[in-house]
Amino acid sequence: MRGSMLAPGIRRIACAALIALLSACGSAPVGPGYYRVERGDTVYKIARSNRQSVQNIVRWNNLSNPDAIEVGQVLRVEPPAGTTTARTSAAPRAGASAPRETADAADSSSAPSAAASPSISLVWPTSGQVVRNFDGRDSKGIDIVNAAGTPVVAAAPGTVVYAGSGLRGYGNLLIIKHNGDYLTAYAHNQALFVKEGQSVTQGQKIAEMGSTDNDRVMLHFELRYQGRSIDPTRELPAR
Repeated sequence: MRGSMLAPGIRRIACAALIALLSACGSAPVGPGYYRVERGDTVYKIARSNRQSVQNIVRWNNLSNPDAIEVGQVLRVEPPAGTTTARTSAAPRAGASAPRETADAADSSSAPSAAASPSISLVWPTSGQVVRNFDGRDSKGIDIVNAAGTPVVAAAPGTVVYAGSGLRGYGNLLIIKHNGDYLTAYAHNQALFVKEGQSVTQGQKIAEMGSTDNDRVMLHFELRYQGRSIDPTRELPAR
Protein backbone atom coordinates (compact mmCIF):
# COMPACT_ATOMS: atom_id res chain seq x y z
CA MET A 1 0.00 0.00 0.00
CA ARG A 2 1.40 3.40 -0.96
CA GLY A 3 2.29 5.91 1.77
CA SER A 4 -0.48 8.31 0.66
CA MET A 5 -3.07 5.66 1.52
CA LEU A 6 -1.76 5.03 5.04
CA ALA A 7 -3.38 6.59 8.08
CA PRO A 8 -1.51 9.74 9.19
CA GLY A 9 -0.39 8.18 12.46
CA ILE A 10 1.06 5.10 10.76
CA ARG A 11 2.74 7.31 8.14
CA ARG A 12 4.43 9.40 10.84
CA ILE A 13 5.68 6.28 12.64
CA ALA A 14 7.03 4.80 9.40
CA CYS A 15 8.83 8.01 8.46
CA ALA A 16 10.34 8.32 11.93
CA ALA A 17 11.66 4.77 11.68
CA LEU A 18 13.20 5.48 8.28
CA ILE A 19 14.88 8.65 9.50
CA ALA A 20 16.37 6.72 12.41
CA LEU A 21 17.59 4.03 10.03
CA LEU A 22 19.20 6.55 7.70
CA SER A 23 20.87 8.46 10.52
CA ALA A 24 22.31 5.39 12.25
CA CYS A 25 23.52 1.97 11.21
CA GLY A 26 21.42 0.30 13.84
CA SER A 27 20.76 0.80 17.53
CA ALA A 28 23.31 -1.61 18.98
CA PRO A 29 24.68 -0.44 22.34
CA VAL A 30 28.02 1.35 22.21
CA GLY A 31 31.04 0.16 24.13
CA PRO A 32 32.43 1.61 27.35
CA GLY A 33 33.87 5.08 26.86
CA TYR A 34 31.58 5.89 23.92
CA TYR A 35 28.22 7.67 23.56
CA ARG A 36 25.61 7.62 20.78
CA VAL A 37 24.24 11.09 20.01
CA GLU A 38 20.52 11.57 20.70
CA ARG A 39 18.10 14.22 19.48
CA GLY A 40 18.72 17.54 21.26
CA ASP A 41 22.33 16.74 22.20
CA THR A 42 25.17 19.23 21.80
CA VAL A 43 28.89 18.70 22.25
CA TYR A 44 28.76 20.91 25.34
CA LYS A 45 25.92 18.86 26.85
CA ILE A 46 27.70 15.56 26.13
CA ALA A 47 30.99 16.85 27.52
CA ARG A 48 29.33 18.18 30.67
CA SER A 49 27.40 14.96 31.37
CA ASN A 50 30.62 12.95 31.04
CA ARG A 51 32.69 15.49 33.05
CA GLN A 52 34.96 16.21 30.13
CA SER A 53 35.96 19.43 28.41
CA VAL A 54 34.51 20.24 25.01
CA GLN A 55 38.06 20.45 23.71
CA ASN A 56 38.67 16.81 24.70
CA ILE A 57 35.52 15.62 22.89
CA VAL A 58 36.47 17.60 19.78
CA ARG A 59 40.04 16.27 19.80
CA TRP A 60 39.23 12.61 20.48
CA ASN A 61 36.61 12.53 17.69
CA ASN A 62 38.38 14.70 15.08
CA LEU A 63 35.36 17.02 14.92
CA SER A 64 36.02 19.72 12.33
CA ASN A 65 32.70 21.38 13.22
CA PRO A 66 31.50 20.74 16.81
CA ASP A 67 28.12 22.25 15.94
CA ALA A 68 27.39 19.62 13.28
CA ILE A 69 27.04 16.36 15.23
CA GLU A 70 24.21 14.10 14.10
CA VAL A 71 21.66 11.85 15.77
CA GLY A 72 23.09 8.32 15.84
CA GLN A 73 26.71 9.43 15.65
CA VAL A 74 29.01 7.57 18.08
CA LEU A 75 31.46 9.75 20.02
CA ARG A 76 34.37 8.84 22.26
CA VAL A 77 33.77 10.36 25.70
CA GLU A 78 36.65 8.75 27.61
CA PRO A 79 40.31 9.29 26.75
CA PRO A 80 42.24 6.81 24.63
CA ALA A 81 44.93 4.96 26.53
CA GLY A 82 47.87 7.22 27.39
CA THR A 83 46.00 10.43 26.56
CA THR A 84 46.25 13.48 28.83
CA THR A 85 42.83 14.96 29.57
CA ALA A 86 41.38 18.20 30.87
CA ARG A 87 38.29 17.07 32.74
CA THR A 88 35.74 19.58 33.92
CA SER A 89 35.53 19.74 37.70
CA ALA A 90 32.07 21.16 38.17
CA ALA A 91 28.94 22.28 36.38
CA PRO A 92 28.66 26.04 35.64
CA ARG A 93 27.47 28.08 38.58
CA ALA A 94 23.86 29.21 38.66
CA GLY A 95 23.24 32.15 36.36
CA ALA A 96 26.42 31.59 34.39
CA SER A 97 25.98 31.29 30.66
CA ALA A 98 27.04 28.06 28.99
CA PRO A 99 30.13 28.50 26.79
CA ARG A 100 29.71 27.95 23.06
CA GLU A 101 31.13 24.68 21.78
CA THR A 102 33.26 26.47 19.22
CA ALA A 103 34.66 28.84 21.82
CA ASP A 104 35.51 26.06 24.29
CA ALA A 105 37.16 24.07 21.56
CA ALA A 106 39.66 26.93 21.22
CA ASP A 107 41.32 26.15 17.92
CA SER A 108 39.64 23.00 16.65
CA SER A 109 41.71 23.24 13.49
CA SER A 110 44.65 21.99 15.56
CA ALA A 111 42.88 18.66 16.21
CA PRO A 112 44.34 15.62 14.41
CA SER A 113 42.91 15.23 10.92
CA ALA A 114 43.43 11.49 10.55
CA ALA A 115 40.38 9.58 9.33
CA ALA A 116 38.34 8.23 12.23
CA SER A 117 36.85 5.33 10.26
CA PRO A 118 38.43 2.32 8.56
CA SER A 119 38.19 2.21 4.78
CA ILE A 120 35.49 0.46 2.80
CA SER A 121 36.06 -0.58 -0.80
CA LEU A 122 33.37 0.99 -3.01
CA VAL A 123 32.63 1.09 -6.73
CA TRP A 124 30.82 4.00 -8.34
CA PRO A 125 27.06 3.40 -7.97
CA THR A 126 26.30 4.78 -11.42
CA SER A 127 27.81 6.60 -14.38
CA GLY A 128 27.37 10.30 -14.97
CA GLN A 129 28.52 13.71 -13.85
CA VAL A 130 28.83 14.67 -10.19
CA VAL A 131 26.96 17.98 -9.94
CA ARG A 132 26.95 18.35 -6.17
CA ASN A 133 29.64 17.35 -3.72
CA PHE A 134 29.49 16.38 -0.06
CA ASP A 135 29.87 19.17 2.49
CA GLY A 136 28.54 17.46 5.63
CA ARG A 137 25.90 20.10 6.33
CA ASP A 138 23.66 20.99 3.36
CA SER A 139 24.73 18.00 1.29
CA LYS A 140 25.03 14.65 3.08
CA GLY A 141 26.20 12.87 -0.06
CA ILE A 142 26.86 13.44 -3.76
CA ASP A 143 24.48 13.97 -6.69
CA ILE A 144 25.20 12.25 -10.00
CA VAL A 145 23.21 13.16 -13.13
CA ASN A 146 22.60 11.08 -16.24
CA ALA A 147 19.66 9.94 -18.37
CA ALA A 148 16.56 8.37 -16.85
CA GLY A 149 16.97 4.60 -16.69
CA THR A 150 20.75 4.67 -16.21
CA PRO A 151 21.66 1.56 -14.16
CA VAL A 152 22.35 2.03 -10.45
CA VAL A 153 24.52 -0.65 -8.82
CA ALA A 154 25.43 -1.62 -5.26
CA ALA A 155 28.61 0.20 -4.27
CA ALA A 156 29.61 -2.69 -1.98
CA PRO A 157 28.19 -6.09 -1.00
CA GLY A 158 25.58 -6.09 1.74
CA THR A 159 21.93 -6.50 2.70
CA VAL A 160 19.03 -4.29 1.64
CA VAL A 161 17.52 -2.88 4.82
CA TYR A 162 15.05 -0.50 3.14
CA ALA A 163 13.37 -0.33 -0.26
CA GLY A 164 10.50 2.10 -0.72
CA SER A 165 9.33 5.68 -0.95
CA GLY A 166 8.31 6.50 2.61
CA LEU A 167 11.00 9.08 3.41
CA ARG A 168 10.12 12.54 2.12
CA GLY A 169 12.75 14.13 -0.08
CA TYR A 170 14.37 10.84 -1.16
CA GLY A 171 11.81 9.42 -3.59
CA ASN A 172 12.26 5.73 -4.38
CA LEU A 173 15.03 4.92 -1.93
CA LEU A 174 17.31 1.96 -1.24
CA ILE A 175 19.45 1.60 1.87
CA ILE A 176 22.09 -1.13 1.98
CA LYS A 177 23.86 -2.15 5.17
CA HIS A 178 27.36 -3.42 4.55
CA ASN A 179 28.46 -4.39 8.06
CA GLY A 180 27.98 -3.14 11.60
CA ASP A 181 29.39 0.28 10.74
CA TYR A 182 28.64 1.23 7.13
CA LEU A 183 25.54 1.79 5.03
CA THR A 184 24.89 3.40 1.66
CA ALA A 185 21.73 5.11 0.42
CA TYR A 186 20.50 5.52 -3.17
CA ALA A 187 17.70 8.06 -3.76
CA HIS A 188 15.32 9.32 -6.49
CA ASN A 189 15.29 6.06 -8.50
CA GLN A 190 12.60 5.48 -11.11
CA ALA A 191 12.61 1.71 -10.49
CA LEU A 192 13.90 -0.60 -7.75
CA PHE A 193 15.06 -4.15 -8.49
CA VAL A 194 15.83 -5.50 -5.02
CA LYS A 195 13.73 -6.05 -1.90
CA GLU A 196 14.27 -5.62 1.82
CA GLY A 197 16.25 -8.48 3.31
CA GLN A 198 17.87 -9.37 0.00
CA SER A 199 21.65 -9.83 -0.16
CA VAL A 200 23.43 -8.00 -2.99
CA THR A 201 26.88 -8.24 -4.49
CA GLN A 202 29.16 -5.34 -5.35
CA GLY A 203 28.28 -4.03 -8.82
CA GLN A 204 24.87 -5.74 -8.92
CA LYS A 205 22.14 -3.67 -10.59
CA ILE A 206 19.73 -2.57 -7.87
CA ALA A 207 17.80 0.31 -9.46
CA GLU A 208 17.47 2.71 -12.37
CA MET A 209 18.13 6.42 -12.13
CA GLY A 210 15.07 8.64 -11.99
CA SER A 211 13.58 11.84 -10.62
CA THR A 212 11.14 10.67 -7.93
CA ASP A 213 10.60 13.40 -5.31
CA ASN A 214 13.07 15.60 -7.16
CA ASP A 215 13.08 18.20 -9.94
CA ARG A 216 15.71 16.51 -12.12
CA VAL A 217 16.94 13.04 -13.04
CA MET A 218 19.83 12.07 -10.78
CA LEU A 219 21.11 9.67 -8.16
CA HIS A 220 21.65 11.06 -4.67
CA PHE A 221 24.23 8.75 -3.05
CA GLU A 222 25.19 8.75 0.64
CA LEU A 223 27.78 6.87 2.68
CA ARG A 224 27.43 6.68 6.47
CA TYR A 225 29.82 5.33 9.11
CA GLN A 226 28.29 4.62 12.55
CA GLY A 227 25.46 6.98 11.62
CA ARG A 228 27.77 9.83 10.60
CA SER A 229 27.70 11.14 7.03
CA ILE A 230 31.11 10.94 5.39
CA ASP A 231 32.31 11.97 1.95
CA PRO A 232 31.78 8.97 -0.35
CA THR A 233 34.37 10.22 -2.84
CA ARG A 234 37.07 9.46 -0.26
CA GLU A 235 36.25 5.75 -0.63
CA LEU A 236 35.41 5.68 -4.35
CA PRO A 237 38.07 4.96 -7.00
CA ALA A 238 39.40 7.88 -9.03
CA ARG A 239 37.71 8.43 -12.36
